[in-house]
Amino acid sequence: MSDDAPLERAIAALRAGRAVALDALRLLSVETATRSLLDLLDPAQRSLLLLSGERAAALGLGNERDAADPAAPVVLARSAWLGRDEAMALADPGRDLARAPIGPLEPVASGKLDQLSGAIKLSRLAGLLPALWLLPQECDATTTIALSDLDQPVRATVVARAQLPLDGLPPSQMVAFRDPASGEEHVALVIGAFGGAPPLVRLHSECLTGDVFGSLKCDCGPQLKQALKLIGDAGGGVLLYLRQEGRGIGLANKLRAYQLQDRGLDTVDANRRLGFPDDERDYRMAAAMLRALGIDRVRLLTNNPAKVAGLEREDIAVAARIGHHLPTNPHNADYIATKHSRSGHLA
Repeated sequence: MSDDAPLERAIAALRAGRAVALDALRLLSVETATRSLLDLLDPAQRSLLLLSGERAAALGLGNERDAADPAAPVVLARSAWLGRDEAMALADPGRDLARAPIGPLEPVASGKLDQLSGAIKLSRLAGLLPALWLLPQECDATTTIALSDLDQPVRATVVARAQLPLDGLPPSQMVAFRDPASGEEHVALVIGAFGGAPPLVRLHSECLTGDVFGSLKCDCGPQLKQALKLIGDAGGGVLLYLRQEGRGIGLANKLRAYQLQDRGLDTVDANRRLGFPDDERDYRMAAAMLRALGIDRVRLLTNNPAKVAGLEREDIAVAARIGHHLPTNPHNADYIATKHSRSGHLA
């Protein structure tokens, strides 16, 4: 891992349960840190507990004076009863109905809102629950990151490309990109030839459950297959396969959201109860990939106006939006209805 990739190092450290220094903060993930490490780093139990505003609101802290903004992170005072297991029970909504009431929970004021928001962002980038221990400042951290490292300009570096014959499609090639900041890899499938006309483009967020295993809970797999067919029928275009599983919250958190949906929550409310916004995705990497391919004008295959807006904010012109509708099934009808009614997807 290169010395110019502090974000990649910090993500790896949090995932491995190690402490990270973010400016003046010392952070430890509630999800991955062991009880023994927490006790070693903070034997006096002085650490505070940081939760996302969305998760704090789900826990009923939204009416507290210092937790009134559901978008702002909330810091909770450490109590004698609040150990590693109790913090995980607060962080994981899958335990909300199984655990006994715990508390009291006391939000405390903090003047480091930018740093606290950055800490929650780092946890989300790592695909972890948005819950962190704020360790005492004298604690050693294995990795150091600056707040400015979280918001670097997005760059897409081409790392490999090769011909990829696909059944029923014109000659195609796959181009692999790497985000130098996070180390995340994305791919573009360049299909056929589209000359000087704006190519037909699909931004497809990774969905292991739908794309690979054929899950009926979403429409991702059928959309992927239909997008490839439509691009092929058009003579050519580009499909970007973006590593944004679960609307950007990661595979494990997506499965946690599925558990909540099995209890009656819709997609939006499940994400919020987990402590995430409705949709964590952004499309700066997609725009950077298109620019690297020499494309600055597209016909976009989507029902999601956020994708149109995301590309246009990055100076990729959307010459036309092409609707991308497929039949529903009994397992995904509510999911698709929620996309229309609560997420602004176009019918």
